[in-house]
Amino acid sequence: MDLQQIKYFLALSRELHFWNTAGKMNITQSALSRQIQSLENQLGVQLFERNKRNVKLTAAGQFLKEKWEVELSKLEYIHQSARQIQLGESGTITIAHPDSISASLMPDILSRISDAFPKLKIKLVQVLYENQQEYLRNYKIDLAITRDINTAKDIHSEKIHTDHLAIVVPENHPYRTPQDLTKETLASQKFILPTNDEGSSYSDLIQRLFNSFENAPEVYLHSEFGSAIIALVRKGLGIAILPDSYVFHEISGIRFITLPLETDLYINWRIEDHNPVLANVLKLIIP
Repeated sequence: MDLQQIKYFLALSRELHFWNTAGKMNITQSALSRQIQSLENQLGVQLFERNKRNVKLTAAGQFLKEKWEVELSKLEYIHQSARQIQLGESGTITIAHPDSISASLMPDILSRISDAFPKLKIKLVQVLYENQQEYLRNYKIDLAITRDINTAKDIHSEKIHTDHLAIVVPENHPYRTPQDLTKETLASQKFILPTNDEGSSYSDLIQRLFNSFENAPEVYLHSEFGSAIIALVRKGLGIAILPDSYVFHEISGIRFITLPLETDLYINWRIEDHNPVLANVLKLIIP
């Protein structure tokens, strides 16, 4: 018994006419008759009562018709899902991204993916800098959007966007423009900064900013979470340096002063990963 025989049976159970069914299934009437007889022999069940004038389902045939129609629909769904996975139209993709682009770049990226592949499931995670490459290599994530330049040979990177750094201050803070930042005024400020990760090009960028003022800031708190840093700035516990994309979070009580210092965003993935889902998503993200 094979799937095609079941399809012949279901077609005949609907038509109850060998000639009409054979025509619709593109086989000869005698071939259809042989397929039905073979199916009956394999099952040890009579499926149809037939004579020269009429064809009708037996009780066993009616039972199998009802059951097989449901099971065939399930199989068609499974086969269609497999085809969509093969084409990269369904499945799951896990994307790691920094909190700074949650309200700026990510909604646009997710909208493009969702519009193109509505059946694709997307999982968003945030991963510490030191774990990003390990998570990629171990297939814990499929894509990593980072502000750090990748040097690993087994991971490919492409620049997808550029933001600027910004000084983040409470609304009542005297800083208003980038010109207000001087060696002297910075000396009196307490900073809340992202965690200083060794080897991180983003951490180096922030350090270059302080070097340009010949200033070693007083940093009394580090955090991996920009949203937490912003909450502390709003509370008046210090000021921060963050990507200006955080302005899209629309948080009241703080002010962003954009600086003429760019911070690039890169998308990273495994070089040897030939998953069609990944390939499709990359086409939508990379400019």
